[in-house]
Amino acid sequence: MRANWLILLVLLPDLGARAADVCNPADLVGPYAFQLTGSTEISGKPRPAVSLGRISFDERGSLSGTASATFRGLLLGNPVTGSYEAKPDCSVTWKLQDDSGGFQSFSGTLSSDGTSVPFKQTDPGAAQHGIMKKIPGACSAADLPQKYSYTVSGSTTPMLPGQVPHTVSAKGTLDIARNGSFQVESDCSVIFGLTLPAQGGQEVDQPSPMNMRGFVVNGGKEILAFQTDPGAMVSARLTSSDLR
Repeated sequence: MRANWLILLVLLPDLGARAADVCNPADLVGPYAFQLTGSTEISGKPRPAVSLGRISFDERGSLSGTASATFRGLLLGNPVTGSYEAKPDCSVTWKLQDDSGGFQSFSGTLSSDGTSVPFKQTDPGAAQHGIMKKIPGACSAADLPQKYSYTVSGSTTPMLPGQVPHTVSAKGTLDIARNGSFQVESDCSVIFGLTLPAQGGQEVDQPSPMNMRGFVVNGGKEILAFQTDPGAMVSARLTSSDLR
């Protein structure tokens, strides 16, 4: 009998870990914003790329929305449709097809509360660092907190003679009232400007301000965004102090 109790005690931690990996696939239904960063080899040698989009999952295994990407300094965007499969073990896979007929494949893990999905693109040579977050049913500027902390990272490529490539990496805080440029739409998309602080005594060699587009997620506590200026492959994430 004693041996049986020892076996049970050994198994209990493992059973607890398995119980944590249980999700309700129905929790995925609804709109999400996604951000995907990294390098892609789809067109040959590795090149940086940033993707941003909004997709909505229905109850029948289908999805639709829009997706944009900055690649080789160009901003490309398309409506997308597709299909998905969500399982009780929290795994999620989906495919997107743009209006040119091209497919992209993804896989991720749904959080137990259904609000976020860390993911990667599974096509060979594709970007690997993705996050998808639940979008509220509707948004307005009143949903935004007073201040955000932000992280910005990426690179730029020359688009005009005399320009030089450079990397971008910065952290800071952003006061919504002082910034004054935030335009929030009812679908939770947002357009705003961001000026990076001086680094090492020099002004960052970026448009002033950087023009950003993103989506309000997590009840306004976060914004997933990217820079829309020509030549930029730069992602941004804004987080309110409520998440710390």
